[in-house]
Amino acid sequence: MQTRITGTILPVLEVGLEPGEKIIAEPGEFSWMSPNIALNTTTQTAGAKGVWGVLGRALSGGGLFMTEYSAEGGQGVIAFAAKVPGTIMEIDVAPGRSMMIHRHGFLCATEGASLGTGMQRSLGAGIFGGNGFLMQKLEGPCKAWIELGGESVLYELKPGEQIRVHPGHVGMFEDSINFDIVMMRGIKNALFGGDGLFIATLTGPGKLWLQTLTVPNLAHALAPYLASSGEAAPAQTVQAGVAGAMINSLFGNRN
Repeated sequence: MQTRITGTILPVLEVGLEPGEKIIAEPGEFSWMSPNIALNTTTQTAGAKGVWGVLGRALSGGGLFMTEYSAEGGQGVIAFAAKVPGTIMEIDVAPGRSMMIHRHGFLCATEGASLGTGMQRSLGAGIFGGNGFLMQKLEGPCKAWIELGGESVLYELKPGEQIRVHPGHVGMFEDSINFDIVMMRGIKNALFGGDGLFIATLTGPGKLWLQTLTVPNLAHALAPYLASSGEAAPAQTVQAGVAGAMINSLFGNRN
């Protein structure tokens, strides 16, 4: 298997498959492929075991179905393009280890990947984290490709070292990192600061990748330029609807 990531702002992953090799992704994720690439869409892949395994994968941001892509009669090529401006990262997941990924981060993986719901290590994270902490848990052994919004910033946290992050900017982290949700300090900050009531606290050791762009922030930036009748509409009249429209258009095939 040969891979190549090209592009800058909107990168694309190209995968060269030899006969017998497979790549796993969610249905509709591919951008282009050679004619000899065969598709097999099923629920029984990416580690899903029974109905609960499939539903768990769907709740974490994945789909009920997954698609296996393989080459027939010779080498084939399939490509996966980024959905938003950002980066595509290649990672290796060792046996017995896992990575926690933001709910729309999984792009594709080799055979052996298991994708499911990331179990929160604290009750607060599960209840108050919202979409920012509805994470996907990727287990190996496999090689996988992850999509992060905007630029990616890597932190290597030492044992006991902490960082506080807006939930939407958490892109991916190793399973050795402990995370929790804490309430924003100060009642005025929580109610009027515009940053939400809760923030994430991540504690090392382990690697953490942050993403600089979130879909809600992208939708908010585009809101003043979207109009229904050819004229710029006031941001306050379209802001609520724009976020939903952008998420549906960008990630509609992932739910």
